[in-house]
Amino acid sequence: MGQLQDRYKNYREPQKFIEAGVYPYFRAITSKQGTEVEMGGHRVLMFGSNAYTGLTGDERVIKAAREALEKYGSGCAGSRFLNGTLDIHVQLEKELAEFEHKDDCLCFSTGFSVNQGVLAVVVGRGDFIICDDRDHASIVDGRRLSFATQLHYKHNDMADLERVLQKLPREAVKLIVVDGVFSMEGDLAKLPEIIALKHKYNCSVMVDEAHGLGVFGKQGRGVCDHFGLLDEVDLIMGTFSKSLASIGGFIASDKDTINFLRHNCRSYIFSASDTPAATAAAMEALHILKAEPERIENLWKVTNYALKRFREEGFEIGDTESPIIPLYVRDIDKTFLVTKQAFEAGIFINPVVPPACAPQDTLVRLALMATHTEAQVERGVQVLKKIFVEQGLIK
Repeated sequence: MGQLQDRYKNYREPQKFIEAGVYPYFRAITSKQGTEVEMGGHRVLMFGSNAYTGLTGDERVIKAAREALEKYGSGCAGSRFLNGTLDIHVQLEKELAEFEHKDDCLCFSTGFSVNQGVLAVVVGRGDFIICDDRDHASIVDGRRLSFATQLHYKHNDMADLERVLQKLPREAVKLIVVDGVFSMEGDLAKLPEIIALKHKYNCSVMVDEAHGLGVFGKQGRGVCDHFGLLDEVDLIMGTFSKSLASIGGFIASDKDTINFLRHNCRSYIFSASDTPAATAAAMEALHILKAEPERIENLWKVTNYALKRFREEGFEIGDTESPIIPLYVRDIDKTFLVTKQAFEAGIFINPVVPPACAPQDTLVRLALMATHTEAQVERGVQVLKKIFVEQGLIK
């Protein structure tokens, strides 16, 4: 047995939950993503998807992907830097830059690789990168790759952010990086206050709009637009795997910053291009998002209903202001048990345990789509209320 095999032979943490019959991961779906899905012959209400716009099964998106597959083939067989740039990549970048009111944009093959690659190179030695301590894992990994000094502040604590900034040289490059919507808790970054501190301490700001795009702002432009601060944010990141019904991601900024990233960002230069089908699907979803404001209106109608009902029934849901609704359990074993019992009752939800949260903050996470109905939400509320009462989590 080799060194690595010897190291990991005793890693059996997942097996404990498998043996207990509550292991909740890698469950295979055998149908399209939608408000209801088939899983192992079991039909469940899907409250675990990030498809906020409900476009993953839209026939227009599927048709665009199919046509691109037929025209360009299944892949690009190379990176954007060399042989892998298609005209639809260039067109999507142009449309996303216009959408986010920026000069230019780069599209990546995953959203994770955007944060990982951009943060690794956009700041360097002698610079500072300052993050909210609940930023997404891709931001954490990206800043770890950077040679900049890494700092963080307590979640959404503007006094703590200012404390950090006060100690830094005014002339140094300082980049504040924050999730627009925090993916586990559903609350928003305090962007107006962050921008005020940007000006006070001569900083730059990058916002991850993974969970804000298609949800907040005019035509779903995101949290930056929601606060009227598109022009104040220096870099805007987004993903295609949520509201844009595909896979991939982008970074939008001024022309000089994008020019630098285009020729220096390793996860862009050394990754294969996003597939033609994925690119066309994201572009069609963007067109639908802009053309159908009622889609976001429906999302907020069902979101506000759900927030109201969960609070009325006594669930602890924290400070969420979005279609992400955390139901706090605060016990790892019970978090897995609640997930299992909900699934058996026809409700798919996601467990959130360390390292995605602190041990005392475990929860089950619901996420809503524009295509959910109030009746579906009510069914979820009633099923989960029964389970939470039985487990002694609410009265």
